[in-house]
Amino acid sequence: MEFKHIPVLLQETVDGLNIKPNGIYVDGTAGGGGHSAEILSRLELGKLVSIDQDPDAIKTVTERFRDNPNSIIIKGNFSNIKELLNNRGINQVDGVMLDIGVSSHQLDTGERGFSFHEDAPLDMRMSQSGTSAADLVNTLSQKELSKIIYSYGEEKFADSISKSIVKQRESAPIKTTFQLAEIIRNSVPERVRRNGHPARKTFQALRIAVNHELEALEKGMDEAFELLAPGGRLAIITFHSLEDRIVKQKMAGWFQGCTCPPDFPVCVCGKKPHALSITRKPIVANTQELSDNPRSRSAKLRICEKI
Repeated sequence: MEFKHIPVLLQETVDGLNIKPNGIYVDGTAGGGGHSAEILSRLELGKLVSIDQDPDAIKTVTERFRDNPNSIIIKGNFSNIKELLNNRGINQVDGVMLDIGVSSHQLDTGERGFSFHEDAPLDMRMSQSGTSAADLVNTLSQKELSKIIYSYGEEKFADSISKSIVKQRESAPIKTTFQLAEIIRNSVPERVRRNGHPARKTFQALRIAVNHELEALEKGMDEAFELLAPGGRLAIITFHSLEDRIVKQKMAGWFQGCTCPPDFPVCVCGKKPHALSITRKPIVANTQELSDNPRSRSAKLRICEKI
């Protein structure tokens, strides 16, 4: 199946990178190549490195940009961006963008196991390799499962859901999305079931855990910022509060200068800001985009520039 994904906040993101025609840029989450295509359209002699860990995405962008001499495609996780680029002889770039989270293609391809709307093997692996959601659900302790569901899904019924999972797997392994969704549905009060599907938060939590998404985001941000040339920009799109909090706090640390007490006559710490904020508030989808692509409703874009 072709990797289809509607790029969110497309113009806002690429405009925010302040593209130089001869610069070097990175799309660390290439997906179907929507953002990559827009960046490439603004390059003359510059280069764009498109990275993705999903083999389906790599196949799609390789085909899509096969005749573009400015395009470089790399299979890998953006959390290892320094190594991936250094291996290609690239030690500094003018801009990096990251579109964090699951893609439309991954959600809409039932057999990938990301969605509770279709019955499929309980997978959720973006890279299509390594530990799956089924592995976690069938091997972790009740306490470990509860922590994941509560921390990554912000699910207040995490204890009840995790206990039901452990009880169910004692009789037979939990192998499919529908099996898990039904267990979750039966683990929450009736009133909760009336406010959308009760499996949403647990599925989000498991997906984050399977793909180590928050750890990848922190490491990827640090490495991307280190690669930036002075004046280079980092643009990040997030889709839920856990991701946005990490981006906001890490950027705030880069913006901060002197930390001496206010009553000190002169600065003795010597700390200077490492970045400037380009977006004082996160950019969100406008009315037209929300109408065209409802999945953009939770997207937030933050951009900073390295000093």
